[in-house]
Amino acid sequence: MEEQFQLTATPQPKSQLSASWQAPSNIALVKYWGKHGMQLPANPSISFTLNDCRTITTMTATQSEKHGFEVLLDGTSKPSFAPKIEAYFERIEAYSPWIKNYHFKIETSNTFPHSSGIASSASSMAAMSSCIVAMESDLTGTAIDKKKASFLARLGSGSACRSLEGKLVVWGNHEDTAGSSDLYGIDVSEKLHPIFQDFQDTILLVDKGEKTVSSTVGHELMNGHAFAKARFQQAHSNLSKIKEYLFNGDLEGFIKITESEALTLHSMMMTSHPYFILMKPNTLSIIEEIWKFRSSTNTSVCFTLDAGANVHMLYPAAHKQAVEELIKSKLAQYCQNEHYICDYIGNGASAV
Repeated sequence: MEEQFQLTATPQPKSQLSASWQAPSNIALVKYWGKHGMQLPANPSISFTLNDCRTITTMTATQSEKHGFEVLLDGTSKPSFAPKIEAYFERIEAYSPWIKNYHFKIETSNTFPHSSGIASSASSMAAMSSCIVAMESDLTGTAIDKKKASFLARLGSGSACRSLEGKLVVWGNHEDTAGSSDLYGIDVSEKLHPIFQDFQDTILLVDKGEKTVSSTVGHELMNGHAFAKARFQQAHSNLSKIKEYLFNGDLEGFIKITESEALTLHSMMMTSHPYFILMKPNTLSIIEEIWKFRSSTNTSVCFTLDAGANVHMLYPAAHKQAVEELIKSKLAQYCQNEHYICDYIGNGASAV
């Protein structure tokens, strides 16, 4: 299957190429945790694409006898990014061999505060892959291939393949999802019920610091995990269920699966060897406040978590005012410097 992404058109060399793209982060509803091979998921996942939390990347490629790159974040050189980008270029070379003949200048910035606790690897690798595919289109005179951009993005960061297009994206082979693949994400937004079309995501920043255990290490700890097999089966089942709820507009069912998935993700961390905890006391305080609020007001708000301490609050746009009042009166105090970010569902990557 990977062969479909190898370049077949003959590139017509140009002395310089450039592309500017922006790509959003995404928030998984059914979580991917555990991988194998070259960035392949141990279980399928489904995510909402965000809108405002984006990375904007401009890449300039200059023809050169020696491949290389420099990377700047907000105009400042970032040599610490080099190992990940170097690994990315090595992985995509088989599919876009023309990169060997260019030196790249990568200029990137985020619309969300740096080190704010929002995972930027998904948005940054999706933006960079979009630039690569756009340059390839320029060299070959063919249309921009967003499926290939998703494929390449996955080689940089697994979840990045879910940030290319669509409000709702599935990544990973799933028997109930036609066209699903471990190699790239697919847009399944077409059947998304209107009640979910304008869904909000307010990110409560409990801890902006670096995680004590990286996601890469966490994924590896699923190898040999006592509960891994049952977890992977659960993810397949939960994906089937949540798709039905998303398409039918079943908010109650959606909330049950979404919150269960978040807690299951963290339970896998707490029962791995070595075990670890990424939630903080304030994470739990926020969750309990959300539960109390939902019970007392019947407001359809729920939480989910990434591999970290921060809480994503998901809710329909119709409940925005009530949720904002809850945040100001109860939840902001649990956030670092009372910091939170308001976002909503978007449509993926686009040229700048």
